Amino acid sequence: MKDPIELASAALDSLSQSAPADAERLSQQAYRFAPDDPFVVHVYGAVMSARGSYGAALRAFRKLTQLEPDVAAHWMNLGTALRSSGSDQEALQAYQQAERRGQDDADFHYNVALLQQQLGDLQGMRNSLELAAIRAPIDAEIRCAHVQACFTQVDTEATALAVASWRQWQNWTPELLITTAGLLLQMGMQSDAEQIVAQLERLPARSTDMELRMIAMLERVNRVDEAATRLAKLGTVTSAAEATYRRWLAMSAQLASRRDDNLLAASLYEQLLTLPSEPADRQHHLFSFAKVLDALGSYDRAISVIAEAHQTQVEVLEKLMPLDEDREVMAITQYRCDVEDAAGWQEAAPPSADDSPIFIVAFPRSGTTLLEQMLDAHPGVFTIDEQPFLQKATLQFAELGFEYPSALADMRPDQLAAIRRHYWEMVATKVQLKPGQRLLDKNPLNMLRLPAIRRLFPNAKILLAIRHPCDVIVSNYFQHYRAPEFVMLCRELPNLALGYRKCFDFWYSQQAILKADVLEVRYESFVTDFDRQSRSIAEFLHLAWHDDMLSPAKHARAKGFISTPSYSQVIQPVNTKAVGRWRRYEQVLGEVVQQTQPYLRKWDYL
Repeated sequence: MKDPIELASAALDSLSQSAPADAERLSQQAYRFAPDDPFVVHVYGAVMSARGSYGAALRAFRKLTQLEPDVAAHWMNLGTALRSSGSDQEALQAYQQAERRGQDDADFHYNVALLQQQLGDLQGMRNSLELAAIRAPIDAEIRCAHVQACFTQVDTEATALAVASWRQWQNWTPELLITTAGLLLQMGMQSDAEQIVAQLERLPARSTDMELRMIAMLERVNRVDEAATRLAKLGTVTSAAEATYRRWLAMSAQLASRRDDNLLAASLYEQLLTLPSEPADRQHHLFSFAKVLDALGSYDRAISVIAEAHQTQVEVLEKLMPLDEDREVMAITQYRCDVEDAAGWQEAAPPSADDSPIFIVAFPRSGTTLLEQMLDAHPGVFTIDEQPFLQKATLQFAELGFEYPSALADMRPDQLAAIRRHYWEMVATKVQLKPGQRLLDKNPLNMLRLPAIRRLFPNAKILLAIRHPCDVIVSNYFQHYRAPEFVMLCRELPNLALGYRKCFDFWYSQQAILKADVLEVRYESFVTDFDRQSRSIAEFLHLAWHDDMLSPAKHARAKGFISTPSYSQVIQPVNTKAVGRWRRYEQVLGEVVQQTQPYLRKWDYL
């Protein structure tokens, strides 16, 4: 008879050399001869777990906790076996026993995170993954999982920080690479994502699922023809795993929609929505399907589907974070300037207009992306779109002891300069401006930070984008946002209309006091008379005319990734297709029209 320890050691060697059948045979022999030896029992449990025999592994690890109850690793292994067998609460108790005995390494916290995910404790999962990442800072599997957890909870700042060191991570797999590339792209780090995709392109063979995920990235950076060609090469995916088949259907539907083949897209979405899927995936498909139905003229059904999409999205969000159902709509609009205080906002030598950002503000879906791309095509302008830099700079007022925005008159020039410096330092993390180049800061809801703009950059030029209120509200209702505040705002049309009105009530009341240098750009005039309107905007901004400004679609296609939801529309030639879209849904917009009456009259839309 061979020594059981030698047999167990040989089993471990076989397992490490990818010979699982030999490992199982040897470990079983060792276990028969020495069923109470801790090393033999441990090896047997490890091999059975690797082979997917969770019942046998569970019995082995439970025995180990009896043989050596003070060894933390045995309790951790028991917890993992229990988790794999679906005994979640017992697994949690076993992990707690391991923690009490000092288990604190990256592998432990990662396994706890997997259990917390199964239990629906997503904040706990994120916390455990953060601990695991601290203990294993270059492990690609752990770091990627941590980034995903931050991204899922819509914590943009934490996601960017967590993914920034991706080049130092090790032990990559193709699955981890493509997942990380997708996250990098979502964070606007297109060149980093493309580096990973180029690495994956060099693989001798890629799975169908991997190819579909790469096609999705091509579509997202507006390389639509290339994406369609590669999808066609795959043919009809029918023999793949169910998840891969769903991905193929979704990608086929998305590209059909991009080609304006909406009948095909609708048929594919119909098939996709009959298949079982996670609510987080289903919400995506519902939003996309509603837009296709809208394009087909199936307006009643589009409204029905978009309502289901919002309901599903809120249900998903409720599992990720607490939601305040009673929170006031656009509560930020209650923070307004004091007239007497604002009268004292003087500064001897504030930045000139040329040394200040150009701000594009609006209620979202008012044509700001088209306006941005037109200006970004000018060589003297560089854009940062949808970045929270002004928001973060605004927080500095309170940190310096000043109540924002009602008590800013007593700020010293050096304090204002410090906040400006903080703003430009944040900008520098994303943009390196060339000498003489002006920054374009496009973040629509910076309209609610007009006091901050006026106090920090009193000479800044501001473009306020205006569009028919009903078109704006319908467009937002059909839009799939991730930010929790906007998810809650957009889930119902009356809610949206109230938020819209409150934003413009705030804007005009504050502008009456602050008198910023503002040009109102009306969307309908902009797309109808694009040449003349663009020249007027350039003149207002004191920009020398540049003909490239008349080709924003070409500029957008060359840019690739565009972070805003309208990334697919902005690469189309300037057109008036979206003007008057609200008329299709006039029968459900009664309260919307009533809420927005003041601005329908003010802007002569009646």
